[in-house]
Amino acid sequence: MKHDTALLLIDFQIGFSDPVWGMRNNPDAEAKAASLLTAWRATGAPIAHIRHLSLQHGSPLAGAGSAWMPALAPIGNEQRFEKSVNSAFIGTGLEAWLREQQLGTLVVAGLTTPHCVSTTCRMAANLGFGVTLAHDACAAFSSNADQAWLTPPAPHMSAEDSHRAAISHLHGEFVSALPVADILQQ
Repeated sequence: MKHDTALLLIDFQIGFSDPVWGMRNNPDAEAKAASLLTAWRATGAPIAHIRHLSLQHGSPLAGAGSAWMPALAPIGNEQRFEKSVNSAFIGTGLEAWLREQQLGTLVVAGLTTPHCVSTTCRMAANLGFGVTLAHDACAAFSSNADQAWLTPPAPHMSAEDSHRAAISHLHGEFVSALPVADILQQ
């Protein structure tokens, strides 16, 4: 790992195991993210853990559900940032920390691909950071929101389709999307 490349782990929280989210793709996302975390820790490269603290009453990402998944929880002096919106840059000290540490490139993994991961990647690129998305260390849920307000209503999207669409929209313009194995070889 290059010491000028920070690993950002976004929203690996126990609240995402709540069945309210619906069907999910990529059950190996956490294990893949854990392999990145192990590699970054082994070299002492910078790590930032991002956590979503929902302001919405009854959200699975409030209260006990906001806790980090044990295998991906921060330790020691690893940076921790808390947000209540999709972007890890809004209302947090993430950008200031990255700039202070002179970290120009990021490797991003997290939940969920079309929401907080996508928003953070887009904003990071717009702020001038080089971003690699560890696409197999991310996951998405199927679209289950009521879309009756759309004319015509949007079709249901599987978790895998949602995940792939988000990666497709990001790759090339905002990020370089790579599997974890390739990132670890670099």
